[in-house]
Amino acid sequence: MHSSHLLLEEPIRMASILEPSKPSFFPAMTKIVGTLGPKSRSLEVISGCLKAGMSVARFDFSWGDPEYHQETLETLKAAVKNTKKLCAVMLDTVGAEMQVVNKSEKAISLQADAFVVLTPHHDQEATSELLPINFDGLSKAVKKGDTIFVGQYLFTGSETTSVWLEVSEVKGEDVVCVCKNSATLAGSLFTLHASQVHIELPTLSDRDKEVISTWGVQNKIDFLSLSYTRHAEDVRQAREFLSKSGDLSQTQIFAKIENVEGLNHFDEILQEADGIILSRGNLGIDLPPEKVFLFQKAALYKCNMAGKPAVLTRVVDSMTDNLRPTRAEATDVANAVLDGSDAILLGAETLRGLYPVETISIVGKICSEAEKVFNQDLYFKKTVKYVGEPMTHLESIASSAVRAAIKVKASVIICFTSSGRAARLIAKYRPTMPVLSVVIPRLKTNQLKWSFTGAFEDQPCSLSYHLWESYPSNARQSLIVRGLFPMLADPRHPAESTNATNESVLKVALDHGKVSGVIKSHDRVVVCQKVGDASVVKIIELED
Repeated sequence: MHSSHLLLEEPIRMASILEPSKPSFFPAMTKIVGTLGPKSRSLEVISGCLKAGMSVARFDFSWGDPEYHQETLETLKAAVKNTKKLCAVMLDTVGAEMQVVNKSEKAISLQADAFVVLTPHHDQEATSELLPINFDGLSKAVKKGDTIFVGQYLFTGSETTSVWLEVSEVKGEDVVCVCKNSATLAGSLFTLHASQVHIELPTLSDRDKEVISTWGVQNKIDFLSLSYTRHAEDVRQAREFLSKSGDLSQTQIFAKIENVEGLNHFDEILQEADGIILSRGNLGIDLPPEKVFLFQKAALYKCNMAGKPAVLTRVVDSMTDNLRPTRAEATDVANAVLDGSDAILLGAETLRGLYPVETISIVGKICSEAEKVFNQDLYFKKTVKYVGEPMTHLESIASSAVRAAIKVKASVIICFTSSGRAARLIAKYRPTMPVLSVVIPRLKTNQLKWSFTGAFEDQPCSLSYHLWESYPSNARQSLIVRGLFPMLADPRHPAESTNATNESVLKVALDHGKVSGVIKSHDRVVVCQKVGDASVVKIIELED
């Protein structure tokens, strides 16, 4: 599978390890997706998350109602405006998720070796002997000896907050299980996961469809995280639904791989999806522990070669309650970067964790350190070899731009794009320097109030925030791609130009780079743009 490659530069100077990290305009090339919830929905905390490096906000609809999430989103918009840090929006579906319903919300204590019954009659009260679930087909899907996990907000890995059950017998619609460990379940909903068992539930539930067609359309979501994707057909059906739902045809679908069934159909799913989320919480218990690292390396490699963003979850669980990650977690984040992750997704750590801002900051710092020792030369050669010859025109231009930038030690690559495809292809080759994607939107109506300010303060965007929706999706969608940073140009300047307009847009991009400290006097910059029908890669050496 050509997946076992340690992309680490040799040798690493031991003295350099002790050097303090230098602050940078871009906290890291690797992006951070933060889940917003009870502990991360105030203006102060969301602003802190954005400043710390969060570039995608995830709204998890497996809990909370649309009104609750709308309030959070409105606060996010205000935070974006205040901080001038752009942020994309991801809607995460419930999907084929089984849940234990605890209407009383009283804590439930389960003891090792005790029996507990899982019943589809969810009008009953949850107790230590009876757990009502939201699915009436479990008794038909499982058999004696099967493994079932139950925990709050997926599984923390802590034996005290999640329980491991073994099916003892099936009695009609009920499933009798024996507890393998003692645990206390707190809250109103717990996720239930039957290990390596096919569950006859739709990937896009009726509730998911309702949320997408209302909340999703209203907010013009950038990403749909398709939970429990098991087949390529799941993605096709979701895309068909999006195309019929208002103005969501441009929304990107990220297939969330959560079980062995999805892993078995990974290649076909990758072909259909715009990106992949490896949900290591569920996958980690669906697979034997000794296989977890293998699926991660193999899946990330495939995503990298396809040029599709790969997002990894569940890296610093302990930071939900602690200010510092464990040694294993810190190493895990770094290995995720070295394995090829585009982004790290934080779930419980930011949703209900005590230190959301600090978590984002620490994860960003670890990513940044790992990026410094990423063996770009080896990665570039592997990618070129994988793509093979003859390359497509665009692929050739993208790889040439990266090769040129590395050879001349450019401080930044600037790419003019309308669709964002060219910039994503450049990012696919993992350049060591940031890629400024100058997005030149296509004007369809004169209703959008663009303003080309020419000088910016913080984030790569030259848009005054008249309307949150005014910023095109393909610009926000680059906020999940490693090393890609969007900046908006005046829509009156076409991406394909023969006159001087591109030069004025380029000047603004360069000025922005200088203001942010990414570009300094006498730096070299590689520019990739279209002039007429030709694609041009040029090297600029800046004067004072």
